[in-house]
Amino acid sequence: MDMQEIERLKREQDAVILAHYYVDAQVQAMADYVGDSFYLAKVASKADKGTIVFCGVRFMGESAKILNPNRRVLLPDESADCPMAHMAQEAQIAKLKAEVPDLAVVCYINSSAKLKALCDVCVTSSNAVKIVSSLSEKNILFIPDENLGRYVSEKLPGKTFYYSGGYCPVHAVLLAGDAESELRAHPDAELLVHPECRAEVCAKAAFVGSTSEIIEYAQKSASKEFILGTEPGVLYELQRRCAGKKFYPITPECLDMKKVTQEKVLACLHGGGYEVKMEAALMDAARRPLERMLELAK
Repeated sequence: MDMQEIERLKREQDAVILAHYYVDAQVQAMADYVGDSFYLAKVASKADKGTIVFCGVRFMGESAKILNPNRRVLLPDESADCPMAHMAQEAQIAKLKAEVPDLAVVCYINSSAKLKALCDVCVTSSNAVKIVSSLSEKNILFIPDENLGRYVSEKLPGKTFYYSGGYCPVHAVLLAGDAESELRAHPDAELLVHPECRAEVCAKAAFVGSTSEIIEYAQKSASKEFILGTEPGVLYELQRRCAGKKFYPITPECLDMKKVTQEKVLACLHGGGYEVKMEAALMDAARRPLERMLELAK
């Protein structure tokens, strides 16, 4: 990979490359900014380049476009999507709104633009507790990830939560027995998990947090070994920051994230890629909860 050539192409295209921790290590190495959903949403909201190449799945590109309607947003792979991003129904949301008074609809950022447009505020795994605690409403419909919603509910017993039943296929596949067997195999290791994991897995963890929080915890911890209960793409950053420490990933790869390759990112810089386009009314409706999230998370 010729970084000088990549820098030249970025200048020609007036482009910035954003990459999520879950994409391939080679792609992360190309990026100007690497982070979790919240960090990348903040970067996207302040983008000063004409083109944003977003190395992630579709909802991430949509969020970048919503926050930058006048900029070109490119996804390296059009088919890279997040199944969980669609796991709530408009009728389901409307029914609860009609039946439950004093209800706020809280939407995890890992969701489609259409779902964001139906909610009151967006959250990420790193700011969900802070934002939901700040809402005046007693009742919370948390969409689409039920595991993250239940994790937040445990921190906020004064509120009543409802769920759409969605889940992340990568994190939800991890069972308590998987965590127990790894802890037996690595007795000196700490278990670090993402709150998209099942509650019984989170209960066995030394630390539960967002991808960026997991990285920070591992960096500061006195432990030298960690069992990693999140997508293994984060190993690139963990190994970069935590020299001499060992990590044992126990969740499968996200196949959609791994569709984003170095070659496809280069294709974006050569005029290719999939340009994210949405109707103005949809972007306006979805922008309000995203901007509210950025404001409440300050």
